[in-house]
Amino acid sequence: MPDYKEYVAWDLPTRLFHWINALAVFGLLVTGLDILLDTLFHHSPGGKVTLKNVHVLFGYLMAANLLWRFVWAFFGNRYARWRAIVPGGPGYLTALRAYTASFLAGEPQQYVGHNPLARIAVSLLFVLLLMQAATGLVLAGTDLYWPPFGHWFAAWVAAPGVDPALVVPGATDLIDKTAYDAMRAFRKPFVMVHEFGFYALAAVVTLHIIAVVVTELHEGGSITSAMFTGRKILSRRPPDSDES
Repeated sequence: MPDYKEYVAWDLPTRLFHWINALAVFGLLVTGLDILLDTLFHHSPGGKVTLKNVHVLFGYLMAANLLWRFVWAFFGNRYARWRAIVPGGPGYLTALRAYTASFLAGEPQQYVGHNPLARIAVSLLFVLLLMQAATGLVLAGTDLYWPPFGHWFAAWVAAPGVDPALVVPGATDLIDKTAYDAMRAFRKPFVMVHEFGFYALAAVVTLHIIAVVVTELHEGGSITSAMFTGRKILSRRPPDSDES
């Protein structure tokens, strides 16, 4: 008979980060897809600006939440800290091989925190979110003239004698066309990276959901409910427990 035992896994700030991030990323993916399919939906100029405003608001939420999570990784419980998230450190490769072998054998090891494979996935997700946040802030500045870079870009494209604070999307009579074209050329690489990141993030989120379902079925441990309760119920002794 399995010897079920309850373990404290995710602290409250980590759980809040997870669900706020899920909301923000979902909003970003939906509005981002709508923006990418603009030729299909034929939004009016005003509607497109409104859609971009909503997209950027979700982006601000995601970026602020991500920054908080990076800070909390220095102060949270043992399963929320960087050493439990980032792949590497003493014994990591051994743990990765052991977990992979146990999973393939049909008796995967149960972890209180992230298992060795999940640490790779979570780190990749963090990198993609950070890349999207950084490039998104630049695009928000070049497209909508929103903070933190918006005033600088508005000053770049404003026509001589025009107050940069008056420059808004679509105000073609207030901008210098040569400067505007130069700004849009500067913007282009950020657009390419952001769009690539959009597709990569959508793929990683999909794989994350699949991995959670597969792990829940094969490993158990109440993985999904633990993000609500903070606790996991495991039937085998976890390698990352203080009791191991």
